[in-house]
Amino acid sequence: MGPAWERALIVGASSGIGEALARQLAREGCQVALVARRAEELERIAGEINAGAQKSLARFYVHDVREYACTPALFQQIARDLGGLDLVIYSAGVMPRLAEDEYNFEKDRLTVEVNLLGAIAWLNEAAQRFARAGGGSIIGISSVAGDRGRRSFPVYAATKSGLNTYLEALRNRVGRFGVSVVTVKPGPVDTPMTRGLEGLPLMISAERAARAILRAARRRAHTVYVPGIWRVIMFVIRHIPSFLFQRQNVIR
Repeated sequence: MGPAWERALIVGASSGIGEALARQLAREGCQVALVARRAEELERIAGEINAGAQKSLARFYVHDVREYACTPALFQQIARDLGGLDLVIYSAGVMPRLAEDEYNFEKDRLTVEVNLLGAIAWLNEAAQRFARAGGGSIIGISSVAGDRGRRSFPVYAATKSGLNTYLEALRNRVGRFGVSVVTVKPGPVDTPMTRGLEGLPLMISAERAARAILRAARRRAHTVYVPGIWRVIMFVIRHIPSFLFQRQNVIR
């Protein structure tokens, strides 16, 4: 049996996988701190969690992950408010739509700032705290898109690839102190990010993804594909020769 977390911080908790993780953890009796930009959504989710639990389990904090200078102080405030932390999840992410021949630096910069730099800002704080404490769990929500450069979303794929490497390095740095770092690579999940995209295979719900993610984190897995079939699919895709892969648009 893996850890029964008592105090969790979830960045990117106002929708999608982050929201589903918050709800699942709260159902297990864990206190959850919800961080995201949208105050109304956070207030709604925290209210529903607390009403369902009939006690105060959820707090929310309005924050744009691009405000990097604010991250250390907010992290410490949340740890104080919850009376500690034993789980930190980075689930914030964006994937702006791009036309086939579109090169848009503003969209690219937003993607890097949210998907990669925001993760580094928050998870650096978690790594330092947990290393000093001699334990704790970190979960980073990446994507199967990080396993190969796709023509549809070049910078999105690049940020997820960068996140994978960062999380591996973080695991190597703090794992010796008893800290678990889990890299999660979901395939398509039914969230606001994916709605409107056509041809996405093996779509699953955010709730199913959340259950699989927490099971893997309790096993102290290093890298988990969600659902598991994507491990096989991406093994094949990674080994498609470049001259063939270039002609396809595999996994939008």
